[in-house]
Amino acid sequence: MSVIAAVLVVLVAVLHAWFLVLEMFLWTRPAGLKAFRNTPEKAETTRVLAANQGLYNGFLAAGLLWGLVTEQWNVVVFFLLCVIVAALYGAWSVSRRIFYVQGVPAIAALAAIWLL
Repeated sequence: MSVIAAVLVVLVAVLHAWFLVLEMFLWTRPAGLKAFRNTPEKAETTRVLAANQGLYNGFLAAGLLWGLVTEQWNVVVFFLLCVIVAALYGAWSVSRRIFYVQGVPAIAALAAIWLL
């Protein structure tokens, strides 16, 4: 795997680790409210769901880093594809912005793995 591909994979993992923090710990705080364009009332009622989402984002980050560290490129590709599917679903069901924030970096990393 090229250095560019590895850096992009790490970037995707870091993004998902940040999503974990936002969704599990900052959901009802100013940073979480701003990031997800939520009201305090809505954030409070969806707090448990957001924490669950955050946990899954942590699994994505862990899977990407595990595959990278162990040089199991099939694992990295699998988790990047999971991120892309989640981004497509999020774009369809919630906001197109999700595709750009989540999907584009994952597609770039996948393209770098396959092309470089």
